[in-house]
Amino acid sequence: MKKILFVASEGVPFIKTGGLADVVGSLPKCIDKENFDVRVFLPKYTCISQEMKEKMRYRMNFYMGFNWKNAYVGIFEANIDGITYYFIDNEGYFSGMKPYCDNPIWEIEKYAFFCKAVLSALPLLDFRPDLIHCHDWQTGLIPVYLHERFAGGDFYRGIKSVMTIHNIKFQGKWNVKDVKQITGLSDYFFAPDKLEAYKDANLLKGGLVFADAITTVSKTYAEEIKTPFYGEGLDGLMNARAHDLRGIVNGIDYDVFNPETDNLIAQKYNAVNFRKEKVKNKLKLQEELGLDKDPGTMMIGIVSRLTDQKGFDLIAYIMDELLYNDKVQIVVLGTGEEKYENMFRHFDWKYGNKVSANIYYSEALSHKIYAASDAFLMPSLFEPCGLSQLMSLRYGTVPIVRETGGLKDTVEPYNEYESTGTGFSFSNYNAHEMLRTIRYAERIYYDKKREWNKIIDRGMAADFSWYASAKQYEEMYNWLIG
Repeated sequence: MKKILFVASEGVPFIKTGGLADVVGSLPKCIDKENFDVRVFLPKYTCISQEMKEKMRYRMNFYMGFNWKNAYVGIFEANIDGITYYFIDNEGYFSGMKPYCDNPIWEIEKYAFFCKAVLSALPLLDFRPDLIHCHDWQTGLIPVYLHERFAGGDFYRGIKSVMTIHNIKFQGKWNVKDVKQITGLSDYFFAPDKLEAYKDANLLKGGLVFADAITTVSKTYAEEIKTPFYGEGLDGLMNARAHDLRGIVNGIDYDVFNPETDNLIAQKYNAVNFRKEKVKNKLKLQEELGLDKDPGTMMIGIVSRLTDQKGFDLIAYIMDELLYNDKVQIVVLGTGEEKYENMFRHFDWKYGNKVSANIYYSEALSHKIYAASDAFLMPSLFEPCGLSQLMSLRYGTVPIVRETGGLKDTVEPYNEYESTGTGFSFSNYNAHEMLRTIRYAERIYYDKKREWNKIIDRGMAADFSWYASAKQYEEMYNWLIG
């Protein structure tokens, strides 16, 4: 039995701010339990819900030298869906209303402590992983520490590490002097071929240099991050380690996202009866949100963080043109940059019967939007993987996406001459190219309903469950562990 340890800063069902938590919560459950013992380490944030804290039991505590002091490390354990979760407890580091804060040096200290505490705890838990699977910059010091202070111990010898990049934009950067003091690493590690990048210390880079293998969350993104535009200053390193880099597309939990069993939606449906039943969700949502109640109007859904990365500058540019001229409704759910929150509030005020701006986050409303919408818009500037397009395919909602990262890998563009494809896509980051694509989708929706339904058929038949991706991770684990 091969032992795999996931280490991450968040994971469903305990704490979630984005797609990373979905991966950490879903992937371990889908890895073959006959051949792999998979466990997960997370921080024990005080903002974890009381319900989930009650599932944890205290295991032990110890003190560890960290940042020139003796730091308390508590270990808690929980078992959910057959997976063992461990938690590092230290209220000095993990208190607060949210898991992350806006103070970069504090974040670096917090996750440096977390990385060292995880490695220090393993012998006490009597769990020696063959491989540690690290996620994003918050765990970037684990491969570094494995090559540094832990390398001499028999317990740690031969433990492999994998670094997964969920978004290369976030790297954990700060000045070398402070990071050196916090981490206790010697000058040797702060060279341009290790943790130093453009005169700063860079924790993600450290993980990428010292990990035995690197993955990212789609094949196209794995190629994109080798270029200056997408590589965020690490494209040279990505090219240097190209033979160790692979893209494995994320999946979604098909038990959670299933229109046939989803209790959050008004009318359940499946790939056989969606032609008759899916529209009932639209009518119910139109009523709930105060939109014109019309089963025939094309509803376009958006569930997203409202940031530049997600292409909202393109949407801002064409909203008036689209809403004034076209028979569409737009339903938005999400929070983010103030300018985009206010933009959608403005269009909701201006076109109240055609636009519903819901500037908050609600899991229940997100499911209702996936089930009710006819199309789902994702015009991202870059998108390492994207999960919303996978959810929309699952719910028979046709994605309209820009061809980047995981969007390009998971949405096959519609070809009306060959009757193929699962959605609509455009390649250039251009507002009117996006608008033309939306209008092309409208034309098929209004004029060729049978073709539109065939696109839905193909989308709902596509398999983006975690099991397909888990097989590729298993293959990599076997290759590394031997």
